[in-house]
Amino acid sequence: FETYAIEGMANSGIICANGAAARLVQRGDLVIIIAYGLFSEAELIEFKPRFVYVDERNKIITLHNQVTI
Repeated sequence: FETYAIEGMANSGIICANGAAARLVQRGDLVIIIAYGLFSEAELIEFKPRFVYVDERNKIITLHNQVTI
């Protein structure tokens, strides 16, 4: 599903689904979050994606600029 994001308390580890999307997930579900934006071609020259991998408490384990499996 696609929904919006609202910034929460820093370092809380809480992921909260809002609106109609809230009916599609439950506490303990694995959720993959993808953020996207619009960029000009000039901005893309320097752009590097960021992949954030977290543990079961949503604490950051690693950061990468490419997908790692």
